[in-house]
Amino acid sequence: MKYVIVITGASSGFGLMSARALAHAGHTVYAGMRETAGRNASRVEEMQQYAKEHGVDLRAIEMDVASQPSVDAAIARIVNEQQRLDVVIHNAGHMSYGPAEAFTPEQFAQLYDTNVLSTQRVNRAALPQLRKQGKGLVLWVSSSSVRGGTPPYLAPYFAAKAGMDSLAVSYAGELARWGIETSIVVPGAFTQGTNHFAHAGAPADEAVARIYAKGPTRDFSEVAFKGLASLEPEDADPEDVARAIVAVVDAPFGKRPFRVHIDPSQDGAEIVNGVADRVRAELLRRIGLEDILHPRVQA
Repeated sequence: MKYVIVITGASSGFGLMSARALAHAGHTVYAGMRETAGRNASRVEEMQQYAKEHGVDLRAIEMDVASQPSVDAAIARIVNEQQRLDVVIHNAGHMSYGPAEAFTPEQFAQLYDTNVLSTQRVNRAALPQLRKQGKGLVLWVSSSSVRGGTPPYLAPYFAAKAGMDSLAVSYAGELARWGIETSIVVPGAFTQGTNHFAHAGAPADEAVARIYAKGPTRDFSEVAFKGLASLEPEDADPEDVARAIVAVVDAPFGKRPFRVHIDPSQDGAEIVNGVADRVRAELLRRIGLEDILHPRVQA
């Protein structure tokens, strides 16, 4: 089936890869990004040219996930143009790197806003349409850092991603009887092929950061990056994340996996998530809500 899809944070990285892959799969894809008339204007032009050259339906759309009016306007435009919205993909995110103590509370809040509150803005704009249709898919791009091994100096990002993952799990049950399916895609740490690490934010308190850089933790960065790189197979391909997202979207309604892991480094998240998701399912059975483990087809 051909779906109308919106994906957030689609100007680069997993978002851009997934937007292109979904368009090639035959879907109408709205690639959300901010500043389409500013710093991302060249990306909009590139996307238009890419769509024309490849004969795919790929459209950039102004969507600043930090602004509810911007998100509302984007979703309203999509629904107005297509008369429906089938798939919402929460991909927008940002990483910060450095000792946790050196980040201000305001920086933590900003990172939480980008990685967690943004999904709430999009949901509040998009879910009324999906509920009205009685069918849809919400796909969340999580991270193996939520429950896998957690190297140091990524605390704000790890905490934010854990919050987003927890929100996704709660939403899954609340949306199931509305005919809205949930899938969580869990990428591992791809150290090459994306700008995730390269564009990571730095702590504002440089004095504290210097203390850590000169203290007993001074080797953390070198050892951690070297170690992560050594765990990553030479053929690790971030496009695998995009391919996994396409596979989830194209799977039959009601048969989509609750979680999919794409973790070439095998940091243990798949094992821990497997236990956690089984515990969730068992509790829902025990309290009489087993039916919300799967979406209900609406008449």
